[in-house]
Amino acid sequence: MDIRDCTTDSGALDAASVAISNGKLIVLPTDTVYGVGADAFNPAAVANLLAAKGRGRQMPPPVLVGTKETADALADNLPEAARTLIDAFWPGALTIIVTAQPSLSWDLGETAGTVALRMPDSEPALNLLQRTGPLAVSSANKTGMPAAMTVGEASDMLGDSIGLYLDGGRAGGGVASTIVDLTSEPYRIVRQGAIERERIAALIELEAVEEAEAVEQAELPAAGGSTLEAGAKDPDQA
Repeated sequence: MDIRDCTTDSGALDAASVAISNGKLIVLPTDTVYGVGADAFNPAAVANLLAAKGRGRQMPPPVLVGTKETADALADNLPEAARTLIDAFWPGALTIIVTAQPSLSWDLGETAGTVALRMPDSEPALNLLQRTGPLAVSSANKTGMPAAMTVGEASDMLGDSIGLYLDGGRAGGGVASTIVDLTSEPYRIVRQGAIERERIAALIELEAVEEAEAVEQAELPAAGGSTLEAGAKDPDQA
């Protein structure tokens, strides 16, 4: 099992980039939890990511990006609300679900034409994304298990399915990102995470609180497991 300390090993991120380019999976620290990542444009690697987590194509992974501008390249007609949230909360623990650019040659699973995007507030993750480009990244755990907060927890669950583990110490926040669905109005929070609803509602109009809470209770697991929702609306992520 290949574990490299990305805080002390100057070659660790380059090794991870090579692993990604070779179609392998990596585990990386983020500002929320540890994630398992693959080249977003390599369908076989994405399929291996889903298999490593024990999930099917109906639960596609989100995509981490290294710059705010990348959202324009991956989304189709990025709504103004998305730009507002990106300016306010990226890099950070906010995932936005938008309509995917139809010309992209990728296969993340059954996304229903959407993609979940996030720019993490993590120096190792951002430095890696500068090398690799967008990565399909989901939380580093078996589906239904708690997200890994350390590289040891991740390796215990994912084992030899991972080509390279990046050890960055304990993950930053421990609380998963808040997910906002911007694919249709009224916009809605589909998972309440690290960024409070009130901060988002101060910037964009969200659906009524009562409706949003009913959606969240119906779709989200009680304590850190996974759940199923159409397209890229995947609560089990970094």
